[in-house]
Amino acid sequence: MAKSYNEVGASTYQRIKRDIIFGDLAPGSKLKLDGLRQRYSASMSTLRETLNRLASEGFVEAQDQRGFFVTPVSREDLIEIANLRVLLECHALRLSVEKGDTDWEGNLVAAHHKLHLMEQKMMSGDDSRKEDWKRYDWEFHKAMIQACGSRNLLSLHAVLYDKYLRYQMLVLTYRGDEAVNEHRRMFEAALDRDVARASQELQTHIEKGLEHTLAAF
Repeated sequence: MAKSYNEVGASTYQRIKRDIIFGDLAPGSKLKLDGLRQRYSASMSTLRETLNRLASEGFVEAQDQRGFFVTPVSREDLIEIANLRVLLECHALRLSVEKGDTDWEGNLVAAHHKLHLMEQKMMSGDDSRKEDWKRYDWEFHKAMIQACGSRNLLSLHAVLYDKYLRYQMLVLTYRGDEAVNEHRRMFEAALDRDVARASQELQTHIEKGLEHTLAAF
């Protein structure tokens, strides 16, 4: 059965956003509609709608008379994104740890387990599944804050996380044991319902990741 217009639009949005985040569409590059139409097998109207949506989220710039461009990157932008992530994610985590039920705990345990197995592969020198690793990392961070009780907060955080992830993928190097231990301490503090410790461990994790990314930027 043929896909509906909305399904095609969503698929095109997800694919273009993924290619921006993972660097297949380079920062600052022009997004020519003819080229995109061939690459993503999408209509001009779907592409314009998709690019305008991505522009509203900050992944694309729409320039008068010049068309669409992948949003450029800068150290200043990365620092701002990381600081905003600390504000939003730490607040969401505090709420989530206070409100989370047994289902939240179970989902968090499963997410940490999957992430830890992937981290073990990365530490063994197998970096063939970097995209899966970052997906499991996202699922863990999302599981941590999932019980915050605010859809708006979760939505804002998801966009911000993707912006942060784009910088990580541009300079992707693995932090190894340091990041693994940070995840473990965050996980344990959350399960212990220690709001202050969980929030502090998360802030440290984001700030250490920022330092690491800036050093390689």
